[in-house]
Amino acid sequence: MARNRWKFAVALMLVLALFAAACSSDDGGSSGGDETTTTAGDGGETATTAAGATGEAMKVAFVHVGPTSDKGWSWAHNEGANYLKAQMPNVEITTLENIAEGADSQRVFENLAADGNTLIFGTSFGYMEPMLAAAETYPDVTFMHATGYLTSENMGNYFGAAEEGRYLSGMAAGARTESNLIGYVAAFPIPEVLRGINAFTLGVREVNPEAEVQVVWTGTWMDMPTEGDAAQSLLDVGADVIAMHQDTPAPGQAAEAAGAGWVGYNADNSVYAPNGWLTAPVWDWGPFYLKTAQEVQAGTWKTGAFYGNMADGTVGIAAFGPSVSDDTKALIETRKQEIIDGSFQVFPDPITNQDGVEQPLGDIFIMDYLVEGVLGTATSS
Repeated sequence: MARNRWKFAVALMLVLALFAAACSSDDGGSSGGDETTTTAGDGGETATTAAGATGEAMKVAFVHVGPTSDKGWSWAHNEGANYLKAQMPNVEITTLENIAEGADSQRVFENLAADGNTLIFGTSFGYMEPMLAAAETYPDVTFMHATGYLTSENMGNYFGAAEEGRYLSGMAAGARTESNLIGYVAAFPIPEVLRGINAFTLGVREVNPEAEVQVVWTGTWMDMPTEGDAAQSLLDVGADVIAMHQDTPAPGQAAEAAGAGWVGYNADNSVYAPNGWLTAPVWDWGPFYLKTAQEVQAGTWKTGAFYGNMADGTVGIAAFGPSVSDDTKALIETRKQEIIDGSFQVFPDPITNQDGVEQPLGDIFIMDYLVEGVLGTATSS
C-alpha cells in the first residue's frame, strides 16, 4: 500500500509539473537563478537542480535506507550529495529515503534508470544484489553501491576504511572506562560491522589491555527503542562506555543518563549527549561523489572498487568530548598521523582471534570473526 501511494504521488507530481511548465511557457516567465526542489510521496523523493545550469542537466540519484535527517549514515551521504550539487553546476539530484533493502529495491533502481538518471548511488549493503540486477537491465546507466563487494561492467562499489576511525575512537573509550567493560551496540553481523568491532577493540586494548568489549546485536540500522534498550542492557551489566553501529543517538542518550561515556558513528552527534560524548568515526563523501559524477559525464568512468581512508579525507574522527584528557588526545593524534602516513596498520597480520589463537588476517572485506577482547559472537543468533 505504501508503495502504491508513493507511485500515485509521483504521478500526481509529474502531472502538476507538466501543467506548471505549460503555464510558464505561455506567460514567458522563468524560474530565475534559484535552486528548485520538488518532494514527493512516502518514499521521500527529492529532486534538486543547481542554479545557473545551462543545457540539459545530468541526472544523478541517491537511494538511502533511512532518512537523510538522521544525522547518521544517510545524513553523511546526503551531505556528500549536497557537495556534488554545489560543485557541479549542471546536475539534477534525486534523493529517495527510507527505501527498504531487498528485492523490492530493484524496482526503485530500475525506475530511476528509466527516468533518465545516468548515475545512481545505493548507500546500503542490502541493495547490492538488487542493484546488480538493475545494472544488467540498464547497461548504459552507471550504478554505484556502497559497502558491498560485487561489481559489473556498469556497477562499481565504494566504501571507506572506517576501521581507522574506529581504532582511534576505541583508544578514547579504553582510556575512559573504569569498569574495563565497554558495550558495543552492533547492527548486523556483516564484514563491515565486524571490522568495526575488531578495530575498535584493538584501539581499546592498546591503551587498556585489561578492557573487554561486550557486543549486543540489534538487527537494525535505525530503531531508537531497540538500540536504546540494547545500550541499557549493556549498562546494566557494568559497561561504563557505549559504542555503536547504527544511525540514532539512542545508545548515547542511554549512556549519558547512566553517567557513562559514548562513542558515536557517522557524524559529530555530541549535541544529543554532550556530557557522555567521547568522539566518533565520521565521513566526507563529497569529493568522491563529485569525482564519480565528473567521470561519468566525461565518459571516462571505469568500474571498480573505491576504498577511501584517512589519508584522502574520506574517513575522519569527530571532535573530542569534555572527558577526553589532553594526554589521550595527544596519543590519538600521534596514532592518527601514523595511520595517515602509512607507518601504522590498524589490523596486524597475523591477528589473534577471540579464542586467543593467532591466525592469518585474511581478507578484511569478508571478515567473519572477532578478535581477542571481544565478548559475544560473530553471529546474531
